Amino acid sequence: MDTLSYKTISGNTATADKKWFIVDAENQTVGRLASKVAKVIRGKYKTCYTPHADCGDNVIVINAEKVSFSGAKLKDKEYVRYSGYPGGQRFTAAEDLLRKHPERLIEKAVKGMLPKNTLGRQLYRNLKVYTGSEHSHEAQKPTVLNLDTIK
Repeated sequence: MDTLSYKTISGNTATADKKWFIVDAENQTVGRLASKVAKVIRGKYKTCYTPHADCGDNVIVINAEKVSFSGAKLKDKEYVRYSGYPGGQRFTAAEDLLRKHPERLIEKAVKGMLPKNTLGRQLYRNLKVYTGSEHSHEAQKPTVLNLDTIK
């Protein structure tokens, strides 16, 4: 048996076939939407997935203001930020964040599901979130992604 023919091919950014997808967030639960989008950005559904390389796709999320929360999370969930100064810890309710900056809600959820290293920061740039159904990436010819097909 010729064992040289069984070489493992490691994917990298040069060999990755990066595509553009568009996801409609209307009536989607935030956590489930974010986990599936993070999986697409990471490229885990591809056969050429490599843990240390950016082999994922670019994702455009539209209608960010129409997402939903399960249970009482809309009122109870709080987002924390800290200025670095004593007494500089600030809390924002999910309801207020959804009303003022709905795109930040999805961005924060997806970013939390990406790796916490240089690769994660690079992958985060592959996410574009917009309120409303208009976006500025028509030149990339994005295809519609059905989140129900991703496990």
